[in-house]
Amino acid sequence: MNKIIEIKNLKKSFGANEVLKNINLDIYQGEVLTIIGSSGSGKSTLLRCMNLLEDPNEGEIIFEGSNLLAQNTNINLLRTKMGMVFQSFNLFNHRNVLDNCTLAPIKVLHQDKKEAMNYSIAMLDSVGMKDYAYQNPKSLSGGQKQRVAIARALAMKPDILLFDEPTSALDPEMVGEVLEVMKKLASSGMTMVVVTHEMDFAKEVSSRVVFMDSGVILESGTPNAMFNQPKEERTKQFLKRVK
Repeated sequence: MNKIIEIKNLKKSFGANEVLKNINLDIYQGEVLTIIGSSGSGKSTLLRCMNLLEDPNEGEIIFEGSNLLAQNTNINLLRTKMGMVFQSFNLFNHRNVLDNCTLAPIKVLHQDKKEAMNYSIAMLDSVGMKDYAYQNPKSLSGGQKQRVAIARALAMKPDILLFDEPTSALDPEMVGEVLEVMKKLASSGMTMVVVTHEMDFAKEVSSRVVFMDSGVILESGTPNAMFNQPKEERTKQFLKRVK
């Protein structure tokens, strides 16, 4: 399998607080990697470093052969290939659902408007939101907004999708509809990195699970190994609490 991202000796501090301590992680094409751990363990910071929403202090991030931290790297071009789905949707409320999805393909990828609209409608259809294309995001439920946010990320035809706790801002009854969309994406072969508190999703859908604690990757393995035979005492304690 091809490596799509290689993270080497990555460090990140906020002031005196060292949030990531020497992280090494490879992500392979077509895999679904879930990152679990307590709040404050560094999960979201690691994810946000992958597309430089946070600037690491040290280390390397190699994405499709290019070092994102090298001086001459066109980070904006590489970012177009990394879709990001945020906890709080980040939709533009002054534009309708379809405009939210076509804005970046037209402005950033310089797609023809008709082409961008057709593809965006297909992506909205794939997440069950085609009928809402001309509605304002303000009129949607949280689960619907998050499905639009996924369609918007897909409209850029990314090589990888990063999900930062995509269900944590949702009412419990809406979590399922978003996870269903993510499961469908995973089964289509999309490369995904998911920071999540949804352990059932991690068990069912992941190719690999990473457990972070206090800024380090303490343990990683298949869902079966991680959930049924964790090696580290700290992993066992965490899983006992969240089951």
